[in-house]
Amino acid sequence: MNAQKPEISSQGLGENVDPLQQTLSQGSFIEKAWARLVRLDLSSGLLRLASVLLTCVLIVVFIWVMNSFYTSVAGTKTAVLVAPDSVQTLTTEEEAMLPPISAVLAQPVGLGVGRNATLHTILPSVGRTELAVYTVEPGDTLFSIAQKFNLRTETLLWGNLYTIGDDPHTIYPGQQLTVLPVDGTLHKWSAGEGLNGVSEYFHVSPDVIVNYPGNHLNAKTIGDYANPNIKPGTLLIVPGGTAEFPDWRTPRITRDDPATAKNVGPGACEGSYDGVVGSGNFIWPTEKHYLSGYDYDPASNHYGIDLAGTIGDPVIAVDNGVVVYAGLNDWGYGQMIVIDHGKGWQSLYAHLSTIEVKCGQEVYSGDKIGSIGDTGMAQGAHLHFELRNDNLGRVNPKNFLK
Repeated sequence: MNAQKPEISSQGLGENVDPLQQTLSQGSFIEKAWARLVRLDLSSGLLRLASVLLTCVLIVVFIWVMNSFYTSVAGTKTAVLVAPDSVQTLTTEEEAMLPPISAVLAQPVGLGVGRNATLHTILPSVGRTELAVYTVEPGDTLFSIAQKFNLRTETLLWGNLYTIGDDPHTIYPGQQLTVLPVDGTLHKWSAGEGLNGVSEYFHVSPDVIVNYPGNHLNAKTIGDYANPNIKPGTLLIVPGGTAEFPDWRTPRITRDDPATAKNVGPGACEGSYDGVVGSGNFIWPTEKHYLSGYDYDPASNHYGIDLAGTIGDPVIAVDNGVVVYAGLNDWGYGQMIVIDHGKGWQSLYAHLSTIEVKCGQEVYSGDKIGSIGDTGMAQGAHLHFELRNDNLGRVNPKNFLK
């Protein structure tokens, strides 16, 4: 009996048929892919990767759900604590006026209404027509005090001519200053004066003085303006009044006739001098180029700048010239030097601790002439420095120093 030949598969072509191969040919795509991974021994690794990814997804979903839940609960509790009638929507402007959270938390609990601490007590000026008194505190200047009362610096100076003269440096802690209610001047009435002359001196009309409420004058009983019925010693407020300050401390001192400064103090020089002339280019007289006190302010009779420094710091000549004043100034400038640079220029150095030049001495730009101090009416160590020109007058030094 003849044996039958086995049928040849179109896939095997004479080879034995693999069961796995047969499954791949018959199953779906996913099943085929999985069977191939099993065959390549990658199935276990793929399962671990799938488990990690699934775990991460579950964690993210859990966090999102819990966050949404607690947010809604917190909002519900807040709404319950606030009475419906008290809920108010703030406008943008109202929100801007609310204090920062840090400021609210800083308020003490159970101590009543908080109060901010201030360094100075400021007298109210709204509607004030009478004179007020202010006690100078450490660190005060005429500029800072005037700012507290919304007044010009010259108003404070003119209101205290009988106390501090015309020098803004002469204030000190504990001193009491008179504060005008408005910008202007203060005048102490003297016997024999007339309202016409006084008002003309302060550049106002007589009626401005008579009609100001704070002066308590009666136009009907005051009588003739030329010889008014005003008690000598009466302090009169002159609203809008202005006047000129006399120049006793720093007159023009030339190398031709320096003795004109004899009324300034014992540092005045004698005779006449000749010597080197400056270039007209001015360097800074101190190492530090910033202020430690008053700035240039002609309105308050301060025609220089107060440069910072400590006692003993060198002071140098700002340009070539001849010394025309070297010594004490009797009008608050202390130890002072004045140099005539020629070409109409002079420089002044005040409140020095030492003077290292003498009258008639030639100096050159950059030469040391003295040291910073606090002599005279100085509140702390600094250099008061001025520049004067015959044509321009006493100029702002900061516009010329290089």
